[in-house]
Amino acid sequence: MATDAVRGARKVGRYSLLVFVAVVVLFPIYAVLLQALKSGPDAFDHPRSLLPVDLTLDTIRAAWTEGDLGHLLMNSLFVSSVVTVGVIVTSLLAAYAFAFLNFPLKGATFALFLATMLVPAEVTVVINQRTADSLGWMNSYQGLIVPSLASTFGVFLVRQVFLQIPKELREAASLDGVGHMRFLYEVAAPLSRPTLGALGLFTFLGTWNAYLWPSQVINDDEHRTIQIGLNSLKTPNDISKFNLLTGGLVVAALPIFIMLVVFQRQLVRGLTAGAVKG
Repeated sequence: MATDAVRGARKVGRYSLLVFVAVVVLFPIYAVLLQALKSGPDAFDHPRSLLPVDLTLDTIRAAWTEGDLGHLLMNSLFVSSVVTVGVIVTSLLAAYAFAFLNFPLKGATFALFLATMLVPAEVTVVINQRTADSLGWMNSYQGLIVPSLASTFGVFLVRQVFLQIPKELREAASLDGVGHMRFLYEVAAPLSRPTLGALGLFTFLGTWNAYLWPSQVINDDEHRTIQIGLNSLKTPNDISKFNLLTGGLVVAALPIFIMLVVFQRQLVRGLTAGAVKG
C-alpha cells in the first residue's frame, strides 16, 4: 500500500510539473493571440485584456489590409521554398562527396568546412552586403536567396546519415555500373529521407523567420518578406491601432504553426534517425 501511495504521489508530481511547464510555455502565445483578437482600447484594459471576451477579427483584417500581408506572405513563401530546395540539393551533393569520394586533404577540407559554423552570421553581413551590391542583387530575389542556398549544418547532418550506409553497398553498385549520381538518387537519398525532411523543415522555418539579412538587402516594397514588412504596422501614437502589429505577428506565425503540426512526425523521425538503441 505504501509503495502504491509513493507511486501515486510521484505520478501526481510529474503531471503537476508538466502542467506548470505547459502553462509557462503557452501563456505568452495565449496572451499574444488575445491581443490580436481585441480592439486597440480593449487591449489596454488590464486584466480584462487577458480574458477571452470582446473578441473580434477586425484587428487581423486591418493588419492584413494595411500591411499588404498577402503580398508579403507570398514573397516569404517563394523565398523560403527556393532556399529549402537549394539547401537540400547542395547538402546532398556535398555530403555525398565527403562521405563516399576520396580526394586529397579530404579530412582537412571537411574540418575547415565545419569551422565556418563557429563564425556568427552577424560577422559576415557587411561583406555579404557589399558583395550583393557589387553584383547588383540589392532589392532582388537573388540577393535574398543565393547567399542561403548552402548550409554547413545541412551538409554535416546528411553526411552523418551517409556514413551509416555500408561501403560494401556502394562498391557493389559500382561493380554493377551504377554511377555516383544514380547511387545518390536511387539509394543514398531515399535512405536519408527522414533526415532530409527534418532539414527541409528547419531550413524553411529559419528562412521564414529571417530578419537580419533581408533587412540589409531589401529596401523596396516589391521584394519585402513578412518579417521585415511587419515594421509598417507599427503605430505607437495611435491607441486604436496599438495591437495592429500583434495581429500581423499572428498571421505571420500561422503558416509556421501549420507546418509544425503537419510535419511533426517527420521532424521527430529525422532527429532520431541516427539514434542507436542500447
